[in-house]
Amino acid sequence: MTTSVLATAARPAPATPWAAVVTLGWRAMLKIKHVPFQLFDVTAFPLMMTLMFTYLFGGALAGSPREYVQFLLPGIVVQTIVFITVYTGVGLNSDISKGLFDRFRSVPIWQPAPIFGALLGDVFRYSLAALMVVLLGLVMGFRPQAGVIGVVLAIALVIVFALSLSWMWIIVGMKVQSPESVMTSSFLLLFPLTMASNIFVDPSTMPAFLQRIVALNPVTHLASASRGLMHGNVAAGDVIYVLAASAIVTAVFAPVAMRMYHRER
Repeated sequence: MTTSVLATAARPAPATPWAAVVTLGWRAMLKIKHVPFQLFDVTAFPLMMTLMFTYLFGGALAGSPREYVQFLLPGIVVQTIVFITVYTGVGLNSDISKGLFDRFRSVPIWQPAPIFGALLGDVFRYSLAALMVVLLGLVMGFRPQAGVIGVVLAIALVIVFALSLSWMWIIVGMKVQSPESVMTSSFLLLFPLTMASNIFVDPSTMPAFLQRIVALNPVTHLASASRGLMHGNVAAGDVIYVLAASAIVTAVFAPVAMRMYHRER
């Protein structure tokens, strides 16, 4: 009697860690179209920045917008992706406040999957933003001398650096009370990090003390490496600096973020 009401089929195998990460990464991508601010920052904001800086300052800084866009566009790709790294922390904070952590805890999946799924979704977000900026740049006259391969390598390097920054925002997302607080915190770091760099102008035009600060900024080396890769004259030192900075940031913040994540659960 008892056996007749029990299932006779084999129990489904639990999801593999990779399957869980991919599923939650897909969830992170779907969230973009449902959150207006994320959609704006990934699409409209980088396009607006590219158009505004090229046509407002191109003549004054480089003689013409077409000349300036060759210098500016790789830097705008860097700025755009660095700025939207904050949404890793925003999404995580939102999940915590809505109680989704409790739901994930009750599901038989690899428990770090929500974190790595969010990072996988970030790769798509960064790639989409970079692609839109590059396509607009091509329309405006941007001509990467290294061709498609150079552009792809430059975007890949920016994404590596951006993923290292994402670990910082995971920590912030678990510490503050609201997604708005994550955004406010990010502005205090990302604005000076991107402005005190060579994204918009050559540092040689800056005061000596500021040149020294800019030279130490990893975003400066990231912008230089991005330009070099896109135009075929990359300096190996810039790439090594960026990779080393990314490794250090990840080594410092990733273990802390994972410990906090497990404690939060």
